[in-house]
Amino acid sequence: MDMLRGEQIAAARLADWRKLAQGLHARYLIDDFGIGARFVVAVGEAGDALGHHPRASIGDGFVDLRLISDDAVYRDDEGAEHVVEWVTQQDIDLARRITEIAADHGVTADPASVSHIELGLDTSRSATIAPVWAALLTGDAESQGRGSPSNEIRDATGRVPNLWFGDSDDQEPPPRRLHVEIYVAPEAVEPRIAAALAAGGTVVDDREAPSLMVVADQDGNIGVMCVDMSAAKQA
Repeated sequence: MDMLRGEQIAAARLADWRKLAQGLHARYLIDDFGIGARFVVAVGEAGDALGHHPRASIGDGFVDLRLISDDAVYRDDEGAEHVVEWVTQQDIDLARRITEIAADHGVTADPASVSHIELGLDTSRSATIAPVWAALLTGDAESQGRGSPSNEIRDATGRVPNLWFGDSDDQEPPPRRLHVEIYVAPEAVEPRIAAALAAGGTVVDDREAPSLMVVADQDGNIGVMCVDMSAAKQA
């Protein structure tokens, strides 16, 4: 099934969901664990009917859901096809059904609170160093390039954040090679950045704001705030 572009996801107008990194994310607020458990069971039954399921976790007062297809088809500029992890129409369909189930169970979505963490490592030798990181992060060599046409490290079970590799000139190594990517909903960017600045952080690059803003702490460590604005234009 073809992967969906940002404008296609935006056109679906999914009120409860936000596109973060590769998938759709939702958080539903619950009064107690039992309500959350019954909600997740109903979501599972809906997934059974569609042959597709979200990743789910229940915490104190919330249920977090993530929808992503592990067999999405991406076509590059040369027309070559790649199987990747990304949003497809089956994710849109199940997201809509889950929204209906949430209404039936009286649970409320809190889309501004969703977030997703990935790691970025700047290097000119991703193919060389990726096996080391695959071993360290997941213990599975197959995690290198899983669901991606690149050397990105992705754990099939989602236990650890994805690690992707950015381009770097080894003749002029950057002061910090490893950084954290924080994916948030569009409405969360301004308050997150404001809070970071109030805590002593500094915006060091806002040329692509609000899609991408780079913030440094007092020691120069880098965090990158990321928003998929293409999927939010019609939200």
